[in-house]
Amino acid sequence: MQIALFSAKSYDRQFFDAAVAGTEHEVRYVEAAFSEDAAPLAAGADAVCIFVNDRCDAAAIDALADLGVKAIALRCAGFNNVDLPAATRRGLAVVRVPAYSPHAVAEHTLGLILCLNRRIHRAYNRVREHNFSLSGLLGFDLHGKTCGVVGTGAIGVEVVKILRGFGCRVLAVDPRENPAAIDAGAEYVDMPTLLAESDVICLHCPLNDATRRLIDHAAVEAMKPGVMLVNVSRGAVVDHAAVLGGLKSGKLGALALDVYEEEDLFFRDVSDEILGDDQLARLLTFPNVLVTGHQAFFTREALTAIAETTLANLADLEANRDCPNRVLP
Repeated sequence: MQIALFSAKSYDRQFFDAAVAGTEHEVRYVEAAFSEDAAPLAAGADAVCIFVNDRCDAAAIDALADLGVKAIALRCAGFNNVDLPAATRRGLAVVRVPAYSPHAVAEHTLGLILCLNRRIHRAYNRVREHNFSLSGLLGFDLHGKTCGVVGTGAIGVEVVKILRGFGCRVLAVDPRENPAAIDAGAEYVDMPTLLAESDVICLHCPLNDATRRLIDHAAVEAMKPGVMLVNVSRGAVVDHAAVLGGLKSGKLGALALDVYEEEDLFFRDVSDEILGDDQLARLLTFPNVLVTGHQAFFTREALTAIAETTLANLADLEANRDCPNRVLP
């Protein structure tokens, strides 16, 4: 199968080249992000491979279908950037990688919590300037705290396990209770209870109509004063204007983000440019805010799994086999 891989980075080439060796697939790397305007670059391909910030709306899907492209392969778990009804209408199959490495994202989540709580990012910069003062670096024991986990899929379950290992009480919210989360020690509650009782709240839910702006002004007001909020799911799950207000009022004690709603600048070096996103620029001024550039997934094991699963998905489609990772509207 001929595959046009968009938003290609050097690490995509490294891991997809390794995965494609010995198969009948051929990958053509395209550095441009995918959109309707970039669709002509997929000419001659049987499938396109896209990532989280690529825009695959109805117009882009029509352009792909007109080129004879038969499949859209997401090398990620989320599929909110694909117009699924349009893909179905034009006969394009959509596949994804639902679980590349839940450990990678869960471990990054805990890294953010520990770094932000103990102000490690601030201490690192201080010590490099020979400032060994402890003022402003006071944290809290994670042991014995109540942590809320919103979304208990594969990643959420791993977060529950790690938090329980730290001696935390873990509350969970999900439309469907996961027996694995219960076995790991999570206690399912309703959202108001989780907001009111949690010292740390971690977001691991998909982005859909039910979760868009889940953390809004009302949710922030319902939280325990001084709560730490961590989002490693999708940026639009959080209303960033609401969390800015919470930070300014002191209702939010700390905020960690690995995702952001307007992520067009992520995965790129824009250090020589003026940051045009005023909201993100304001967030970065707070000493109790920690932002990483959507790197929670970024481990060798995860990238290997992403490449291998993506190619296996396309092999299933090519052979007319049932693909367990096919996404239906």
